[in-house]
Amino acid sequence: MNKLASTKVLVVGGSSGIGLATAKAFAELGADVLIASRSADKLAQAAGKIGGTVRTAVLDTTDELAVETFFSHTDQFDHVVVSAAQTPGGPVRKLPLQDAYAAMNSKFWGAYRVARAVNIAAGGSLTFVSGFLSVRPSQSSVLQGAINASLEALARGLALELSPVRVNTVSPGLVATPLWDKLGADARQGMYDGAAARLPARRVGQPEDIANAVIYLATTPFATGSTVLVDGGGAIA
Repeated sequence: MNKLASTKVLVVGGSSGIGLATAKAFAELGADVLIASRSADKLAQAAGKIGGTVRTAVLDTTDELAVETFFSHTDQFDHVVVSAAQTPGGPVRKLPLQDAYAAMNSKFWGAYRVARAVNIAAGGSLTFVSGFLSVRPSQSSVLQGAINASLEALARGLALELSPVRVNTVSPGLVATPLWDKLGADARQGMYDGAAARLPARRVGQPEDIANAVIYLATTPFATGSTVLVDGGGAIA
């Protein structure tokens, strides 16, 4: 029995990377998928890659009024995934405070705004995407680790507050997404190769790996308040 057939799914940040792979996975399992992000152009491109009857909506999760207005005009969802985030990074003493505030506003407060406004069916799910730096800190990415840890704590609390809606987090390690396109091709491949050599899994992650974990959480009725690491062993390496 396909547990996702005809369910209504929203993927915030569904226009690229992990969000796009997640939206595609839900669509392939028969869900009615709506993808949302800030860029109409990226949404149109993503919809073409997903195919089927996927719908799109422009949404900036850093805009409180826009989030509240958006959800006041949408129906109830069965499953919601929040993977949208822009988090500039760097050492605490060098990262401008404005950039630090923007990172927190995007990844943590963006998810918070969605969680307080969205209507999810009883027994449905809300899934955040954090990152393994929450448990494996980096001296050059302290803020990202703190944001990820706070997002995971938010999910655990919401699992109590929003019950019987289930709330979980997927925590990826290094994943080959367009996030790294800013690096040159050689530098990017060198980073991937170096990471693969260090990781117990001997490979870097693909967006589909993370999407698989999201699908697991959405379709497992006993999973709530959980953080699932999908990091190739990065947290223990």
